Amino acid sequence: MRYRVLGGTGIEVSHHCLGAMMFGSVANNDHEEGVRIIHRALDAGINFVDTADMYSAGDSEVIVGKALQGRRDDVVLATKFHFPLGEGRNRGGNSRRYVVRAVEDSLRRLGTDWIDVYQVHRPDPKTDIEETLSALTDLVRQGKIRAFGSSTFGAEELVEADRVARDRGLMRFRTEQPPYSLLARGVERSVLPTARRLGMGVLVWSPLASGFLSGKHRRGGAAEAFRATLTPERFDESLPGNTAKFDAVEQFAGLADEMGVSLPALAVAFVTTHPAVTSAITGPRTMEHLESLLEGASLVLTDDVLDRIDEIVPPGVDTYDVSGGWKPASLLDPHQRRRPLDQR
Repeated sequence: MRYRVLGGTGIEVSHHCLGAMMFGSVANNDHEEGVRIIHRALDAGINFVDTADMYSAGDSEVIVGKALQGRRDDVVLATKFHFPLGEGRNRGGNSRRYVVRAVEDSLRRLGTDWIDVYQVHRPDPKTDIEETLSALTDLVRQGKIRAFGSSTFGAEELVEADRVARDRGLMRFRTEQPPYSLLARGVERSVLPTARRLGMGVLVWSPLASGFLSGKHRRGGAAEAFRATLTPERFDESLPGNTAKFDAVEQFAGLADEMGVSLPALAVAFVTTHPAVTSAITGPRTMEHLESLLEGASLVLTDDVLDRIDEIVPPGVDTYDVSGGWKPASLLDPHQRRRPLDQR
């Protein structure tokens, strides 16, 4: 296992980060198996674990907390807040009011006194970024978190947050967590260069493109049951939007076969090759999934292979919408896209 420094934090993390989204009722509700998977990852040299309060409505954090009992000092633990876990007003978002509540809930579920990297899961157009940065800075000074970062922020939002922090004497975002894979390379245009310029660590999510690069979803094959149940349209070959994905997957699978490696190994090795990327988050559901990912932990791609990859999906190109259903207010609110009638 290789290790890299996470941005300017001085914290060394494995270039594979264990993602815990699949632990809990959404995918694998066997707590004991989840604990065994986490322990196997730690034994293999992974020292970085990422979860979020909204994964299985907090159950993922509970499973991670169980697994880290007695091993907490050896693990860099990251979690996230933003999405509401219950009904009612002010039970989500990035306000100070919610941040101070969310961190206490996560600390309790994780069974720990501190979180190493506390991340804002999505931007919140209703909250001034200074409000969020101020609350997070206070949490660092209180010792409840060691550093904080963002997830799926645009390049312009990263720059604005950095400017506000410097102008107001607040602590800065130290990490960004964007979607990045062989099939989703849009962040290469501005997000990754911006994060690198700002000295941020980058931990990328969905390097297997939501299962498309797992090796199990090929043209003419049936989607894995739990995936098809959650998002049946994702693997529907009859949808025109999926054609480019299936075409690219077949070419990447052929390249992996030529190299004598698995498709997931190729996929993870690709994202960790980018100079801005610190670690790739892989979210296994079973022990078998984890073992297949660990097999490729030492894989290094040559320039010839990277050139072949660029021919299949060019740099900066997304073959599908990587937003995960989340849209910024600039797209959702018509008033932000249309001048008033008297000004047109």
